[in-house]
Parts: sequence; structure tokens; C-alpha cells
Amino acid sequence: MLGGEYNAHMKRRLLISAGIAGALVGAATTAGGAYAYFWDRSNADAIASGVTIAGIDVGGLHAAQARALLDARLVRPLRRPLRVEHGAHSFLVRPARAGLQVDVARMVDAAVELSRSGGLADRLLRELRGRRLHESVPLRAALSDDALSTFVQHVAMVVDRPARPARVVPVGVATSLRVIPSRDGVAVKRDLLRSALAAGLLRADGTRTLVIPTRVVRPRWTTETIARRYPTFLLVSRETFTLRLYKKLKLARTYRIAVGRSGLETPAGLYEINDKQVNPSWHVPLSAWAGDLAGRIIPPGPDDPIKSRWMGFWDGAGIHGTEDNASIGSAASHGCIRMTIPDVEALYPLVPLHTPIYVG
Repeated sequence: MLGGEYNAHMKRRLLISAGIAGALVGAATTAGGAYAYFWDRSNADAIASGVTIAGIDVGGLHAAQARALLDARLVRPLRRPLRVEHGAHSFLVRPARAGLQVDVARMVDAAVELSRSGGLADRLLRELRGRRLHESVPLRAALSDDALSTFVQHVAMVVDRPARPARVVPVGVATSLRVIPSRDGVAVKRDLLRSALAAGLLRADGTRTLVIPTRVVRPRWTTETIARRYPTFLLVSRETFTLRLYKKLKLARTYRIAVGRSGLETPAGLYEINDKQVNPSWHVPLSAWAGDLAGRIIPPGPDDPIKSRWMGFWDGAGIHGTEDNASIGSAASHGCIRMTIPDVEALYPLVPLHTPIYVG
């Protein structure tokens, strides 16, 4: 009897002790949960250790602190002008005029969102263990496409220089030829400059100077290749009564000639040989000096003054042979260039169609 009462008494004591222990554990758990909850609430806008924004460490900062830091270390440097240069040319790009916009708020919000990834227990455990998150938020900034394109166009208008091809000019009274040397041109690489501008304007660190990318523009005909453009060239001097034949811009032969008389001068200027005939007929010009012959066609023969060969270059004017050798070395023709028959026959096969001829 006494033994049964003792056992019942011991069971009641054990139950009371277990209840007290359970109450104590529950109370501790409740207190810990409340602490974790309030800790998380107070750090709702905190950024976890290890998080960077545009390469700037913002770990451990609250949102307002992160915004202030980004303004000082990111936005202000990005607002500095960017200088672009090429040789003696220098241009200044102001980010505001390029439409620069930096979305600091969005970047900070993204950092906070990354910091709150996982559940409450994950965030608390990460904090207690001092574990870094190792997350990065990229730069969120924009520039005006139109503003950049307008600036690039302005730079190109100033920097671009067209290539100058080599050219040939007569010297003095058309007694020699001179080559004006070629010159390379310069052209801005517009797409590359636009990309470099965007990258430079959105880079907060480093130099704020950019070298304008350009390419060399080669002329179609250079000083070294211009001779290939003129395999044959005729140079006529009315003052010295000479015709010079050039091959690849080297003097090959000089001929004595007759040119147009006063009032019927051989036309000055640059032309090309556009008609070639052997033993040509004479198409008499519709001119007053031709009298009754005006407009007629005189076939080859004794009445035809156009002897042996014909190389026409402009409106009835051309090079031909003559039997009047005494006229050579004077202004005697009706506008044509006269040569002795042996000379015109020697010259004829050396002069292709479209050969340039300069009469000076």
C-alpha cells in the first residue's frame, strides 16, 4: 500500500518537472523568434556583406547610405566631361548633353533584393556566421542615341579629310607636264567612335580622354600610280608650235606643227581624241570662211586638205597631215593642228582613242 502511494507521488513530480522544462524551452524559443523577427525588420533595407554595385562595395550599408555612396563615387565622376582628340582637334563631351541618366535607386533596390534572398533563417545564419553573399549589380545607366550620333557626325565633319588624287598639269606655255602629288585622306570610324564614347562616358574611373579612331583614305590615283592612268598624253603648245607625245608621262617625241590663225584659233583646253581615220574625207565646217564649200564633204584627193590621217578632238578640230609644209611652225590653219605627212603617219598608231590632249 505504501509502495503504491510512493510511485504515484513520484510520477506527479516528474510530470511537473517536465512541464516546467517545456515551458522554459518554449519561452526561450519564443524569445529567439521574436528577436530574429525584429532583427530582420530592422534590416529590411540592409545590403548583405559581399554585394557590389557597378564594382563599388556596398555591403553592410542601408539603402540610403548606399545611394549616398553611389552618388559620390559613381554619379559625380560620371558627370565629368569627356575629352576626345585627334591631332590638333579637340572636342569636349558633356555627359548631361549626351543624355546621361544613372538609375541609382533601381541599382540599390536590386542589391537589397539580392540581400534578402532565401528565408529568414538563411539570412540570420548568414549574419551570425559572417558569410559574404558575393553578388554584383551591374551599372544601370543610359545615354541618348541621337545625342551621340549628332556628336559623332560633328566630329567627322571637322576631322574627315578627303584623299587628294595625283593629277597632271601643263607647265608654262604647255611645253611640259608636272605631276601634282597625291595625299592620303582621313576618315573617322564613326561606329567605333560612337561605341568608344558610350564606354568612356559610362566609365567612372580612369582617364576622361579618348583618342578618335580614324582610318586612312587612299586616293584612286597616287603619285606612284598616276602614270598608269596616262599611258599616252598629247601636249600642244600654240605659242611654240609644238606637239609633244608623252608615254606614261615621259616625253617620247616632239613634233613641229601649225595651229589656227588669228580669229580661227585652235581651241584651248583639255580634250580627248574621239575620232581616228586613215585617208579621211574633209567635212567642211558651216563657217563663213568656207564660202561655197561650207557643209560639203570633200573626198580624199587633191582637193582635200586633210591629208593621210585624222585625229579629231573637238567640234571639227583635229590633228591631220598637210602638203603645205611651209605652214608648219606658224598660225596658218582654220583651227586644226597641221603636221607633215610623215610625222602624222608616225604619230597616228601611237595615239589610241580617248587619249587626253591639252591645247595651251
